[in-house]
Amino acid sequence: MKSYNDLIEQTFEFPTLEFKVENNNLLFNNVPLMDIIKQYGTPLKLTYLPKITEHIEHARLLFKNAMKRYNYKGTYTYCYCTKSSHFRFVLEEALKNKIHLETSSAFDIPIIRELYKTGKIDKNTFIICNGYKRPLYTQYISELLNEGYNVVPVLDNLKEIEAYEDSVTAETVNLGIRIATDEEPNFAFYTSRLGIRYSDINELYRSKIQNSDKFKLKMLHFFINTGIKDSAYYWSELSRFMYKYCELRKICPDLDSIDIGGGMPIQTSFQFTYDYQAMVDQIVESIQWICNKSNVPVPHIFTEFGSYTVGESGAVIYKVIDQKLQNDKELWYMIDGSFITQLPDSWGLGQKYIMLSVNNWDNPYQKVNLGGLTCDSHDFYNTEAHSADLYLPIFERDTEDQYIGFFHTGAYQESLGGYGGIQHCLIPAPQHVIVDRDSEGKLTTRLFAPEQDSEVMLKILGYQQTATPVTLEIEAAKAAEEEEEQPVEELEKQEN
Repeated sequence: MKSYNDLIEQTFEFPTLEFKVENNNLLFNNVPLMDIIKQYGTPLKLTYLPKITEHIEHARLLFKNAMKRYNYKGTYTYCYCTKSSHFRFVLEEALKNKIHLETSSAFDIPIIRELYKTGKIDKNTFIICNGYKRPLYTQYISELLNEGYNVVPVLDNLKEIEAYEDSVTAETVNLGIRIATDEEPNFAFYTSRLGIRYSDINELYRSKIQNSDKFKLKMLHFFINTGIKDSAYYWSELSRFMYKYCELRKICPDLDSIDIGGGMPIQTSFQFTYDYQAMVDQIVESIQWICNKSNVPVPHIFTEFGSYTVGESGAVIYKVIDQKLQNDKELWYMIDGSFITQLPDSWGLGQKYIMLSVNNWDNPYQKVNLGGLTCDSHDFYNTEAHSADLYLPIFERDTEDQYIGFFHTGAYQESLGGYGGIQHCLIPAPQHVIVDRDSEGKLTTRLFAPEQDSEVMLKILGYQQTATPVTLEIEAAKAAEEEEEQPVEELEKQEN
């Protein structure tokens, strides 16, 4: 019978630059996963930091090549979309490459301040502030502007600018406007809920920005939910956006930049095919062609790559803890974790990842289903991106251990899963291991966080209260004040 190694090599072009097998075990970016498992155990999340720098350098090279090819006169600025992963080790690795940042909520701003305090950014770093902004967010943005940070608030609705009119004391505020793009034809809605519709943008500029001594419109922002892909829909929306830019540029000489958002895809299957350079070439060429046709200067280009920055740096490793044959043909490999809580995109969106055996590559293989630990019937993973079936090595449960890995899981999974919080069936957050290389290229590992324990959960759930119930004290104090304020005759009536 053929081995699992035979199956993979016959199905894909394998080994790859990222994955190879030595001594029957899998290596991920030349990281011996079995050594990590022996040191830390499972389940574990793993982040390989050098991959972040690799992707930033790659994106910069793509735009450099395209701009050189078309003699493009604008500049390119790489921003990291923090919502993809807010972890300190991610931000610090990305910022080693002198990138800029994009934020989504008020609680990003304390992270910005911490990064400044530790010297990871300076006041020249672009902070692109996106999202629908509640008062705390606009307050924090105003404070950064007043302190001289290089902040660009991207207006998401018509009234947002009013929050900065009185609170910002800085002489100049560079603004962006997010355009509400049309959604893909098969989407539930016609137009994105995010941004300002095309027909309102010129009037917003004329009424609130054009004659202002404080505000300057510097950037138009564009993003579609399906990301950057070679489809009629993407090129149509990009063209519509650029024609609006050119129209506005003719009445707004300060406008000189566009932000085309994120959405550069990552590899989630060995059958993934995407010509990154060809896509970037076509984006740059399209922008320049439309600007030349409209007789306006080409804009500086900003991107906000999130998943592309951090996604391929992540992996999740599980041990198969049991085999259950539920009928004549349904064999379940039960893992020591949960897909619902630890890989929520696989459960909520049907997202597929690169899934490979970590060991036993010389063993024969069989069709299996993977089952998680929760009592929810949807906690399973049973298909590949390229196939309706899932195959893993056959192993003897009494004499062999079997480990499996999900790869390119570094974006969004911790935040969507509520890292360190309360999960379905109280499944704990797994330990998280950081893998890096020193100045000589040698591998280093460190434990970022141990597996969540019951004490943390009990505290979150209120079983270990340490704080005084302040709300009741406030209500009691208010009641006492009201009683003191009542006229004497009213108190006498109540007593009688």
